[in-house]
Amino acid sequence: MKLLIYGGSFNPPHVGHVRAVQAAQEAVQPDLTLVIPAAIPPHKALAAGSPPASERLALSELAFGKLPGVRVSELELHREGKSYTSDTIAQLREEYPEAELFFLVGTDMAETFHQWHEFRFILQSVTLVAMAREEQELERVQAAAERLRTEHGAKVLVLTAEPLPLASTQLRKLLKRRCGGEYLPAPVYERIIRERLYEAQPSFEYLRESSYVFLKPRRVSHVWGCEHEARRLAKRWGADEEFAAEAGILHDITKKFELSDQLLLSEKYGIINDTVELQNDKLLHAKTGAAMAKDLFGVPAEVENAIRWHTTGHPEMTLLEQIIYMADYIEPTREFPGVDELRALAYQDLSAAMILGLKMSLEDVRRQGNEPHPNTVQALDWFLTHQGDNE
Repeated sequence: MKLLIYGGSFNPPHVGHVRAVQAAQEAVQPDLTLVIPAAIPPHKALAAGSPPASERLALSELAFGKLPGVRVSELELHREGKSYTSDTIAQLREEYPEAELFFLVGTDMAETFHQWHEFRFILQSVTLVAMAREEQELERVQAAAERLRTEHGAKVLVLTAEPLPLASTQLRKLLKRRCGGEYLPAPVYERIIRERLYEAQPSFEYLRESSYVFLKPRRVSHVWGCEHEARRLAKRWGADEEFAAEAGILHDITKKFELSDQLLLSEKYGIINDTVELQNDKLLHAKTGAAMAKDLFGVPAEVENAIRWHTTGHPEMTLLEQIIYMADYIEPTREFPGVDELRALAYQDLSAAMILGLKMSLEDVRRQGNEPHPNTVQALDWFLTHQGDNE
């Protein structure tokens, strides 16, 4: 039996790691491949803000779990102290006494292997599979392999495959800048964004692709307009433009759902609806949409609240909440009497625009024979009372 072993911090596991496993499998033809996330890597400290080992295990299962012949192992997570490879190899020799062990390493690991804890024991127990991360590193790997063979009698197989030239350190930096998703297996990126691991910010293209599937086709142009109107308003009034864009993209994510589905979502997310909302199901999508945006995309509280209040408004609205309320109202596809006046006012005096917009909303609701939501009435009263406070 051939057993291929691939250990690391996987912080996070990216497509380069996956390609490395696939290349090693092709070369070694193992009966089983074990991917083993380290609880406490012995060679370098985990970067500040790294998720716990249990989370890196979950990410690794998403990255590698569906590869043929691969199993993600918790072996090192159950040991106390540093995750020494020598301990792992000793344990695997006991569990698989008849197996031929192969251990996959990269360029840096191959060059520094002589510094590892009980490295001689490891070299006696396994065949190293050394892989260059990029073509320029191949000579370094070959030189390191020759030193290990000559000085320590190691068995080393050098692979000439070219996995993705990217380090997890670089990837973590990219994720903070709304980049890097293309370097991660899709399920890994989805979880990182949902949990906002590594201080990751979702790319706007990812948010659009992931949320537009919930929209009726004719609503896409409105959501696109709202996103870009929100950006312009945020720039004009000094709000966070990226938060405004997130809220604009996601504000109508549950708009198309009928009352029965809105109620199911309300139950799922623990949302309590009042009688006015139950009589007008158009009001429910703001609440369920905010909850779904948090659940699927891990949006920060400011964005969640901006989605939550974009339909009714409420007293003491934050700047971002006002911007999303107004962007939803005046984005370029909107056509109704008075919209041009409202658009102009939104860039001159946001409080005055909120007053006009809330009045127009209340008139429209009453004209349709519906009862206005108390939050809208109270929001208008608050703005009328506080108009000019920020001048």
